[in-house]
Amino acid sequence: MRRRRRREARRVAKHAPSKVWKFYKIEGDKLVLLKKKCPRCGSFMGEHKDRYHCGKCGFTIFKK
Repeated sequence: MRRRRRREARRVAKHAPSKVWKFYKIEGDKLVLLKKKCPRCGSFMGEHKDRYHCGKCGFTIFKK
């Protein structure tokens, strides 16, 4: 005879809320970007001490 296993509840991955609102600042009635946008793909670039780097397409701009 074959024993049946109990079905365990599936774990659902919890998604973190979007933090895109931290990339903008409101001055008067205008939105100002706090992070640089990638000229190649348009996503936000990560800022390092010596460069800006896009994690999506790999584009890098070196600081002077």
